[in-house]
Amino acid sequence: MALDDIYKEVILDHYKNPRNKREMAEASLTCSRNNPLCGDEITVFVQADGDEVHAVSFVGQGCSISQSSASMMTEAVAGKPVEDVVKLIADFRGMMAGDLDPSEDEFGDLVALKGVVKYPIRIKCAVLAWDVLQEALAGDGAAAGSSPH
Repeated sequence: MALDDIYKEVILDHYKNPRNKREMAEASLTCSRNNPLCGDEITVFVQADGDEVHAVSFVGQGCSISQSSASMMTEAVAGKPVEDVVKLIADFRGMMAGDLDPSEDEFGDLVALKGVVKYPIRIKCAVLAWDVLQEALAGDGAAAGSSPH
């Protein structure tokens, strides 16, 4: 099986069997955004204290790229220090911009999204959940319990 086929399988698996796709009542932060060009919608729920992201979940709808990316993101950031999560967000954006070529050892399943770079119109789909997570961590979203904007 070719590497591109393996990556497509990973993306489809996360789309068909999304990880952490649920609302999180115990979230300390939440943020919602959409991509009006393609209709992707993501709400991210973050359970964090000042220094560590304990858990992340999401709800939303959209294309396989946006939903798979959100699923992979929730697994990649859970249990990490906020500082490491912020760096991973920047590195993920670097990969989507074609500026970073991480290995599977560095990026795990996220490396499957590398191929999206070949389709510039889909890059926004892949980074939507990451943008929402960054906004939530920066305090640009809403505190849990209030309405996300």
